[in-house]
Amino acid sequence: MTSDVKTLAAIDVGTNSIHMVIVQIQTSIPSFSVIESEKATVRLGERCAQTGNLTEDAMKRSLEALKRCQEICHTFKVEEIVAVATSATREAPNGHDFIRRIYEELGLHVEVISGQEEARRIYLGVLSAMELKDEPHLLIDIGGGSTEMILGDGRDPLHLSSTKIGAVRLTDLFVKTDPISQPEYDRLLGYILGSIERPTDDLKYLLKEELEGKILKAIGTSGTIETLISLHAKEKLGLVPNPLQGYELPFAELENIVWRLRRANLEERTAMVRQKRAEIILAGAIVLLETMRLLGIPKIMLCQRALREGLVVDWMIRHSYIEDGWRYQSTVRDRSILKLADKYGIDTKYAKQVAEHALSLFDQTKGIFHEWGDDERHLLWAAAMLHNAGHHVSHDAHHKHSYYLIRNGELLGYTEIELEVIANIARYHRKSKPKKRHDDFMKLTEYYQYMVRHLSAILRLAVALDRRQIGAIKKIECKYDPEYRTLHLHLFPNNAEDDCALELWSLDYKKPVFEEEFGVKVVATLAFLPLNHEQ
Repeated sequence: MTSDVKTLAAIDVGTNSIHMVIVQIQTSIPSFSVIESEKATVRLGERCAQTGNLTEDAMKRSLEALKRCQEICHTFKVEEIVAVATSATREAPNGHDFIRRIYEELGLHVEVISGQEEARRIYLGVLSAMELKDEPHLLIDIGGGSTEMILGDGRDPLHLSSTKIGAVRLTDLFVKTDPISQPEYDRLLGYILGSIERPTDDLKYLLKEELEGKILKAIGTSGTIETLISLHAKEKLGLVPNPLQGYELPFAELENIVWRLRRANLEERTAMVRQKRAEIILAGAIVLLETMRLLGIPKIMLCQRALREGLVVDWMIRHSYIEDGWRYQSTVRDRSILKLADKYGIDTKYAKQVAEHALSLFDQTKGIFHEWGDDERHLLWAAAMLHNAGHHVSHDAHHKHSYYLIRNGELLGYTEIELEVIANIARYHRKSKPKKRHDDFMKLTEYYQYMVRHLSAILRLAVALDRRQIGAIKKIECKYDPEYRTLHLHLFPNNAEDDCALELWSLDYKKPVFEEEFGVKVVATLAFLPLNHEQ
């Protein structure tokens, strides 16, 4: 009998710090409770000014912190670790080398996620702690390297944005004097206002319809906002409540705090908040203040759950432990793919037919030519649905355009490496097979290159089998002859009178890549026609 209690760790490798929570998940309820947390300020975002690379010192601090996290996980008998890296690693030229180094030195898999995906998982974390009651709320998360804004009412997020302004990044760029000088303050404020103009304008447009004259409710998460709210509570109540969840900070009080932080030196700020936060608090506080000012937000409420808890919720959804009110989130990846297909004018009826053929070939050849699982099967489906996206740009070399559009399409529910794999599979549905001179393919590790080679070879056959884009082939039956290393494809046409000549020609033209990849010969036969149609 399997236990209905799972112990999971979620690690967020951020720009300022590395955070971990260890949770016990009651799978039968389902719910989770935090049993341990760990934080280390590593300042990963302090990058080399010349190259933009993560520095050796910052990477060493991060590796040491991650090793401590692993040791704590061992003590608590953690069954699985989910780890993600955000803006500092995402943007650094050597970010992927750092991820590889973590795996080589610690055996820990860390996924790099996009700003949009980070925002979505923050939203999940907040939903696990707060009931939004179908009313639009703005969620603001100010990290070390980026600021995420999410508009949601408990269902699908209405707006997700990630802006490259965070407490560490802004401090490094603009704050050299102590206390900050007026010229530096003016430059910092100008940069912040320029950066938040676009996301706040987008939100104002959405809020006209959503609010209908009501006041916008705001929720704040993560270190900067929690620090400001703790400071307010300490000054107003004489102590910091524990937990601080739900505590509200009025705009006017925040304005006063920022006024005082502007005039304080590091020693004075350290008397207000702890030292490592005192160094960067002003920049983060101005981001919050000006966002609230532009959107007319009268007060902000703290939620102590954010990205780490969102990783836990996302894991629970992926493992089918959460249904009912969360069901909409379990299909976020599928709906994100369909939304992008619609945006790029893809014929979804045709795309679904190609995807159906691809999955049929995948399923029937599993255990014979490959051992990929459900996760890889989904990536193949996603690539099949979007393989023709490039036609939105141009018919010529549309497979290359498909790569770019998928890679930059802000698909939700995927890690950066999954997006790279989907884009590469789609890119190789026609023309050249993957080659060493292809930079986007060579960026992948050997494991993912192997995956792309296999899955794109399968997609090539699927595309060939609907060459006229009319659903000519209804069903495929695969029979493998190991003695002659031959894969027989028995093709059942939708119309018994259709000789499917163009599909058979296209298959003959496209099959060499598959044959070379798997070391087999492919022979196709129409099931309802004499054997002289064999190709």
